[in-house]
Amino acid sequence: MAFDRKHLLGMDGVTREEILTILDTARSFREILERPIKRVPTLQGKTVVNLFFEPSTRTRISFELAEKRLSADIINFTASASSVKKGETLIDTVRNIEAMKIDMVVVRHSSPGAPHLLTRVVDANVINAGDGGHEHPTQALLDMMTIREKLGTLEGITVALVGDISHSRVAMSNIYGLRTMGARVLVCGPSTLIPKEIERLGVEVYYNVDEVIPQADVLNILRLQLERQRKGLFPSLREYHNYFGITRERLEKATRKLLIMHPGPMNRGVEISSDVADSDHSVILEQVTYGVAIRMAVLYLLAGGKSEIN
Repeated sequence: MAFDRKHLLGMDGVTREEILTILDTARSFREILERPIKRVPTLQGKTVVNLFFEPSTRTRISFELAEKRLSADIINFTASASSVKKGETLIDTVRNIEAMKIDMVVVRHSSPGAPHLLTRVVDANVINAGDGGHEHPTQALLDMMTIREKLGTLEGITVALVGDISHSRVAMSNIYGLRTMGARVLVCGPSTLIPKEIERLGVEVYYNVDEVIPQADVLNILRLQLERQRKGLFPSLREYHNYFGITRERLEKATRKLLIMHPGPMNRGVEISSDVADSDHSVILEQVTYGVAIRMAVLYLLAGGKSEIN
């Protein structure tokens, strides 16, 4: 199937066929990453700007590695070391960078909608690497790739998203993508961390994780954003762990071998115990590996996907 999108701004509205195209392309790139020589000339001559207005380790490094594996020229931008500190706006920053004749922009920003705004003022391809609590599409894609590679399908499986649903861009992108691919999606967390009327997105809502575990094929455990505790959205970290933390004892209630996923960074001993994170249930490190392949696929397809993958 031809991939005609110019940008990847979120999973909302991305079709089943487009998702399959990305996942199948990523599988080809995953094979390339196993070779002794892991670089291909696919984006040779293209310039990609990594525009990060928020701190990031995994996503930024994953995109940089994907770009290098595709032979792109890379410009890394961090707000803390730029004219943003002097009051320059997002639009002015991007326009100045585009004047340097760049081809693609990977952007992370604390404001929901920032990547959409950029598409109105630049001609380059724009990839959303996380915008506030809105979406994080490549994380959802790598999560879906991990599940598909491990279970063979996304159709008909049950995925439980556990934790801070209200403030999670990972949760939103996963909900859109998984529902499009025919998965059953459960969300579970304290009532203060579940958005009102989220059922409209086709998910089932639970407030007791022990009711979720026996139903699930996959547990995707979301990072508890510790700043939420200062806002009084739950009583304490200890109480959160007691009621919602994924522990070895809780996994004994599973009716089948669960896949344990986490987008990182993990708060060990809060949303997940160390013995679960490091267990044979866990595919957390494999998510990181698949993340590079997914980001290679997205860059390749948005650039036109005309070069041979070999």
